[in-house]
Amino acid sequence: MGLEQLIKACKKHNLKAQSQLYQMYKDDLFTLCLKYCRNKEEAQDNLQDAFLEIFGKIKTYKGVGSFEGWIKRITINKAIDKYKKDSHLNIVINNDILEDQSLMDMEALEHIPLDLILKHIQDLPPQYRLVFNLYELDGYSHKEISKLLNISISTSKSNLHRAKTILQTKMQNSTRVSPKNLTSNGY
Repeated sequence: MGLEQLIKACKKHNLKAQSQLYQMYKDDLFTLCLKYCRNKEEAQDNLQDAFLEIFGKIKTYKGVGSFEGWIKRITINKAIDKYKKDSHLNIVINNDILEDQSLMDMEALEHIPLDLILKHIQDLPPQYRLVFNLYELDGYSHKEISKLLNISISTSKSNLHRAKTILQTKMQNSTRVSPKNLTSNGY
């Protein structure tokens, strides 16, 4: 069954089609969830919530734009909704931080396992992790982020800068750790 037929069957609440659609996209969306969540359990919860919403709203998908883009937006929005619901953190605004710094040279990053980089991103404070992921990994602008998270553009820029600073420190520390130490930690 092609994607179009699968979507039509899902619109009719066909459980077999829903299962097939889930199997088709679960790995990609789980990876997306991992970027926005603190751990695998939270990512799994976010994935399930996203699929519930995808199947609940699939009738609204009109075939305009890519289906994959549509389900990714739902998944990201689910993570943002959870952040907003659980957010009782104060976001500190520093208007002096307007210029980004580069993370590290790419050569140094090549020696850090991908799952360790992901772990460092997951360990960021929630507001920094969200802004970092939205801006750096998913291509949102600071204006779009400010609307999604109900923060100012300067706060978005400041949070991105802080996220990069924290990640840079963690990455530099990771390059000083020997590879055999990484495997003993499960990375």
